[in-house]
Amino acid sequence: QVQLAESGGGSVQTGGSLRLSCVVPGYPYSTHKCMGWFRQTPGKEREGVASINPGGGRTWYAESVKGRFTIYQDSAKNTVYLQMNSLKPEDSAMYYCASVDPLRCGSLDPVVYNEWGQGTQVTVSS
Repeated sequence: QVQLAESGGGSVQTGGSLRLSCVVPGYPYSTHKCMGWFRQTPGKEREGVASINPGGGRTWYAESVKGRFTIYQDSAKNTVYLQMNSLKPEDSAMYYCASVDPLRCGSLDPVVYNEWGQGTQVTVSS
């Protein structure tokens, strides 16, 4: 079982930026997993935000974040990032990173992801 550790959440005002980090031991060369970022607010289902393949050359985004969020990786640091710009109050949520078998690369369906971090809270105030 891979231990995923998110960090970087916090409170910002509308229009601000945050960068979330997810440290994944052995990523990408040892795990060969695709990684995804998800978010969830109380009473709502978890939704996919962005995904990246192990090589980092392919990324996928939810429509709601396209053009504002960027997922990328630093292989030397075994870390996947989510750069979030132009944040809106509706982006407020607990954000999670997760891994999935490479056959599922590109999916933003949380059901197919099988390893999860503990989450990091993002709050955007108006």
